Amino acid sequence: MSITIRTGLMALALLGSTALTAVTAQAADQEISWIYCGDKLDDIHAKYIKQWEEKNTGWKIAPEVVGWAQCQDKATTLAAAGTPVAMAYVGSRTLKEFAQNDLIVEVPMTDEEKKAYYPHIVDTVTFDGTQWGVPIAFSTKALYWNKDLFKQAGLDPEKPPKTWDEEIEYAKIIKEKTGIPGFGLSAKTFDNTMHQFMHWVYTNNGTVTDAEGKITLDSPEVLKALEAYKSIVPYSEEGPTAYEQNEVRAIFLDGKVAMIQAGSGAAYRLKDTKIDWGITTLPLGPQAKGPGTLLITDSLAIFKGSGVEDKAIEFAKFITSPGPQEEYELNGESGLTPLRPSPNIDKLVTEKPYWKPLIDGISYGGPEPLFTDYKGFQNSMIAMVQSVVTGQAQPADALKKAAGEIEAFK
Repeated sequence: MSITIRTGLMALALLGSTALTAVTAQAADQEISWIYCGDKLDDIHAKYIKQWEEKNTGWKIAPEVVGWAQCQDKATTLAAAGTPVAMAYVGSRTLKEFAQNDLIVEVPMTDEEKKAYYPHIVDTVTFDGTQWGVPIAFSTKALYWNKDLFKQAGLDPEKPPKTWDEEIEYAKIIKEKTGIPGFGLSAKTFDNTMHQFMHWVYTNNGTVTDAEGKITLDSPEVLKALEAYKSIVPYSEEGPTAYEQNEVRAIFLDGKVAMIQAGSGAAYRLKDTKIDWGITTLPLGPQAKGPGTLLITDSLAIFKGSGVEDKAIEFAKFITSPGPQEEYELNGESGLTPLRPSPNIDKLVTEKPYWKPLIDGISYGGPEPLFTDYKGFQNSMIAMVQSVVTGQAQPADALKKAAGEIEAFK
């Protein structure tokens, strides 16, 4: 073989190698990386990822399963370092902080898309009139009561409290007649202490901020909620600052507390107990307009700078569209409250009536308030609750202090 021919073949080989590299690079450019929170990829999501890829030739979804405790921090760290993942599962409460730090892009929704959700769901991903994520998981709370303990205390086991006054009165009677705490109160230094208190805020027509972002925490509605929280302390478990909501739920499942605020997960677990229990919408405060609850969502956030933002938005909307989303929610015992009404959800409520109060509370519920420094806001709210629960501060003083603090975090 001549030197000329060998040289030509080497040139072709190099050209082929370069072309292969270009093809590989192009293929990589067509990848949508997804930080996926949990222990494993859900089978329903795996099914619909494959379906989407089949319809979108040249595109691949690359989920990276990361544990719940690390997944959001990892997405944040990568974005801040300038090497963002295309999409990540995040708590909707963080969207404002991400957006104001220019780390994520808008996810515009049509009026038709918004109307498909239950009321106020879209509010959980909205600020300044713009949507910044696509809801993928949703939870609400209702009141569970132990009918056996109601009987022991001389209360009608089929009549749960409908108002805060009744709730406090029943808790007092149960504690005095049986020696068992009437209500499970969360006041631990833990995020869901704030969540548990927000259920009281939203069952009295209260708010933390208004539509323009103005702080409205220091209001008569929220003061009544904090006063009620204080009033029920003597009839709750001893030392509520040692308990978060799942620990309170565990006490209820052992039959050692009469009433708790909890999600659908409690209903699944109660099936394995001998407790005679009931579930109803959360009791209402004096200013309530109807049944309420804190509406908590997790969302898919689309990070800026991945180069595939538009396609990532397209996929995020597909994987959370009514068909895939409903199948995901109804699969197994996820405990997720449905994001949208449908005939299948109507059937679910008929077959499993405990879902009705968890859905009924949505109408007058409210979202987690969006703050630029969400951790700062959360910590101020927890400190406020704890100061009142422990008797270190009066509700009005604690509320005024917290309202002043969170002004800096909005």
